[in-house]
Amino acid sequence: MAREHHLELNPSKTLFYRTVAGLLRFLSGLLFRPRVSGAEFIPDEGPIIIAPTHRSNLDFAFSLFLSRRKIFFMAKQSLFDVPILGRVLVALGAFPVTRGAADRDAMKAAERVLHEGHALLMFPEGTRSEGSEILPLHDGAMFVAARTRARVVPVGIAGSEVALAPGAKMVRPHRVDIVIGSPIEPPTGEGRPTRAQITEKTAELQERLHTAFRDARERNDAQ
Repeated sequence: MAREHHLELNPSKTLFYRTVAGLLRFLSGLLFRPRVSGAEFIPDEGPIIIAPTHRSNLDFAFSLFLSRRKIFFMAKQSLFDVPILGRVLVALGAFPVTRGAADRDAMKAAERVLHEGHALLMFPEGTRSEGSEILPLHDGAMFVAARTRARVVPVGIAGSEVALAPGAKMVRPHRVDIVIGSPIEPPTGEGRPTRAQITEKTAELQERLHTAFRDARERNDAQ
C-alpha cells in the first residue's frame, strides 16, 4: 500500500485535530511555558518551510505555538504502525519518512504540501543534535524550497533539551523559548537552481539558524 495515503492535505482544523492539538497545547503550556518571539515572520497563507533546531523529541509539539495555521510535518515510519498514535499523527498533519535513506515518497509528499500552499516543518539538522553549535545542515530543506519556490523560516528552540533530554523517559517541567527569524528566499537561477546555489542557501540557513538558536538560548538562560 502506498504510504502517501497517510497524507491528508486538509488545512482546516477538524474537531479531532482541535481536540488533540488543544490537549497538547494545554500540557505544553503547563509544563514548558513556551515563549515565542518573531511569530510575525510566519505568514498566514502561502507555502512556507519552517526549519527549527532539533534538540529534543518534544520539538515537533512546539509547532502548535508558532502559527494559527495547521503545520504539516514528517514523522518516522514506525510511529504510524502504532494504532492510536498513528491516527493522532495523521490528524496533526504528519506523514511518514524512512530515516537513513533517500526517501522519495516523503520528499514528494513534502513538495505536495508546499505546492498546495501549506506550511511544512522540516528539521534541517536531519536528526536530534546536542550542544550550542549548529553543525553543517542537510540540503533537504533548501532542495525542497528550490523545487517549490517556498521561503524558509529559521526557528531556534531552547530549553526543550532540558525538558526531555536524549535518552530520558520522563519529561521535566522547564521553560522553553522559541525565536523565529526572518524568512530566507528560496534558491533561484536561470532554469533549475544548481547544487552550488542550493548549498549556498543552506549555508545562509545555517547562519540564520545559529543566530535564532543563540537568541533563544540567551532568553532561556535569563528565564
